[in-house]
Amino acid sequence: MNGRPLDLSWEDKTVDAILETWFLGTNCATAITEVLYGAYNPSGKLTVTFPRNVGQVPLFYNQKNTGRPTNVPNADPRYTSKYLDVANSPLYPFGYGLSYTEFTYSKVTLDSNTLFSNSSIKASVTITNTGDYDGEEIVQLYIKDVIGSITRPIKELKGFKKITLKKGEAKTVQFEITAELLKFYNQEQAFVCEEGEFQLFIAGNSDHQFTNTFF
Repeated sequence: MNGRPLDLSWEDKTVDAILETWFLGTNCATAITEVLYGAYNPSGKLTVTFPRNVGQVPLFYNQKNTGRPTNVPNADPRYTSKYLDVANSPLYPFGYGLSYTEFTYSKVTLDSNTLFSNSSIKASVTITNTGDYDGEEIVQLYIKDVIGSITRPIKELKGFKKITLKKGEAKTVQFEITAELLKFYNQEQAFVCEEGEFQLFIAGNSDHQFTNTFF
């Protein structure tokens, strides 16, 4: 029970499970008990990023590029931004959360790779409950503006949908991408959508590789 992201690296290695309850209201005892005893299958996702240690703070899923990223192929390690004593990745990423069941995601498909100001692109993915229990999953859409007139985040949450799947059930989820969804405030403080290349992925949390590209 806490009010901010904590360094739970010791707990992550030592205990069997962690239930993040934050500071709930008057019915928190009932809610926590139902989750612990399996009367309710949890589906919550983290709205913040949990660090591996305090040296990583502040840590954001939608941070800006450093200019010396670690994921550039054949980069000289002397000139990449990294920690010497810990991984660059968070302990628990934004959007992360476990359940008593498991979900698998199919490849993302786009009905077009070109977006115009008066059109839209439909991104679809099929989620399957491959575990042993009925459950709920929060499906998340992340988009990256590869190049902008000002620096852009490495990824941004642009949509999410909560679905219920019975054991063994599969369901296709679709997101509609429009130019309005890609707008940001430029240097003149105008809310604009610029031409360019965009990448996306749909997953259960923010810690995934981009899978599709559109323009």
